[in-house]
Amino acid sequence: MAASLAVLLYLFWDGVVITWAYWGRDEYSHGPMIPLVAALLFLQRVPALELLPISGRWVGGLLLALGLAGWVLGELSSIYTILQYAFVLSLYGLVITVLGWPRSKCIWAALLYLLFMIPLPNFLYSNLSQQLQLLSSSLGVWVIRWFDISVFLEGNVIDLGVYKLQVVEACSGLNYLFPLMSFGFLLAYLFRGPAWQRLIVFISTVPITILMNSLRIGVIGVLVEYYGIGMAEGFLHWFEGWLIFMVCVAALLLEIKLFTVFFKTGSPVNTPQGPSGGQATVVDALDLSWPGLVSLRQSFPQIMQQSLPLGLCVLMLLVFVPVLFTLKDRVEAPLSRHEFVSFPLFYNNWVGRQGSIEAEVLTSLKLTDHFIADYRAGRDSLPVNLYVAFYASQRKGASVHSPRSCIPGGGWEVQSVEQLDLPQSGLSPGLRVNRVIIQKGDARQLVYYWFQQRGRVITNEYLAKWYIFWDALTRNRTDGALVRVTVPVPGLSGLPGAEAQIQGFVHDFYPLVSQYIPD
Repeated sequence: MAASLAVLLYLFWDGVVITWAYWGRDEYSHGPMIPLVAALLFLQRVPALELLPISGRWVGGLLLALGLAGWVLGELSSIYTILQYAFVLSLYGLVITVLGWPRSKCIWAALLYLLFMIPLPNFLYSNLSQQLQLLSSSLGVWVIRWFDISVFLEGNVIDLGVYKLQVVEACSGLNYLFPLMSFGFLLAYLFRGPAWQRLIVFISTVPITILMNSLRIGVIGVLVEYYGIGMAEGFLHWFEGWLIFMVCVAALLLEIKLFTVFFKTGSPVNTPQGPSGGQATVVDALDLSWPGLVSLRQSFPQIMQQSLPLGLCVLMLLVFVPVLFTLKDRVEAPLSRHEFVSFPLFYNNWVGRQGSIEAEVLTSLKLTDHFIADYRAGRDSLPVNLYVAFYASQRKGASVHSPRSCIPGGGWEVQSVEQLDLPQSGLSPGLRVNRVIIQKGDARQLVYYWFQQRGRVITNEYLAKWYIFWDALTRNRTDGALVRVTVPVPGLSGLPGAEAQIQGFVHDFYPLVSQYIPD
């Protein structure tokens, strides 16, 4: 078993390293505790394993084979999420090979708990973070207004007049949600109540996180109003976050206490009274019994036994070691392209004025090259904004950000989303785009955008992710770009004019933009 784990770690080392790096971020800082807690949950069930038969070990070999197949896919595509989940699946396979299927089911909680150490894929994380930022901002403003403080909300920026609070990604609540969900799962498993009560304890971690994070944002706004901007910075800002998380934990414990009071559940002897003869306490309601060292020493020889399936799993792992060296030699195919520094500001009858993106935003986007400018086709024409973000590689955590995730952060509301096929004239072989109308107050904008990747024009964000994976396997390429064109819509009846303007721009510039994005 030790040899199997050593070879498994060696094969999945890249995935392990990137996971460890993610654990350095606030929202995943609980990660190092997950394997330790899972080990404790396993040890808690060791005495019970002796009473179960050893059978179904070949199921573990099948899972290990699937995990190693996932490892090959992850190495070929360099998509770390695949490597991370394939590692856990392979680990499941080894455990089942050693213990057998009935005994592995007995430790289901320890095995399932390991999933909490895997970070979310970047595109899911970004979408979830954006939505939580907006929701937390809205609820936080409600708290501020409850104190009769004048405040204005624009997207995720809370304007107090003397100071603007920006609810950035770090304040989305994910740094509470992920640790609290893992802790909520642990409490729900240890809780002696019926299944429906345990499920409520776990699911409630989501609304508790959202409400408490919004309360924190609102309280910071109130403190800034009365005591200055120092309340939103430095140690106090960090301490407020830590305090709110402890309140979230207390809310979960309070739930369990309420179940013990109103439903008379949670006692070790299944009565309203705990060991002391009084009302069952929160501690009584949790199964915190642990076997002693003597019991563990006696049980381990009975459950950790050699077998032919385990020997074959070790052989299977060793066979994949030379495959690792072969895959490590793969280098992403080199690209030949024009850089956007040479993109023209004067083209046909269009005259452009180049813009810029803040350094902090560029760092977050992790793009390779980009271009942003406002174009006009005459003094009376509407300004058309062109933004192109190019990524030479989307393997190592860097990927195109969908406008549908970023638009709400600026305070814009999406009014409509549809796909539109533009006329083929000049756009061989035609072009399908996402057509989005957004509004902020009385201002409206029309947005066209598409993903241009390795000779394809794609409008679906998830299909674009699939082709990144597929082309990494088959073409050893993950490069791609986002092209976004935006035009303001003047007045209530200005949409037809804006539509004609933006379509004329795309008709002229699509062939030019394509020269800067490799096929």
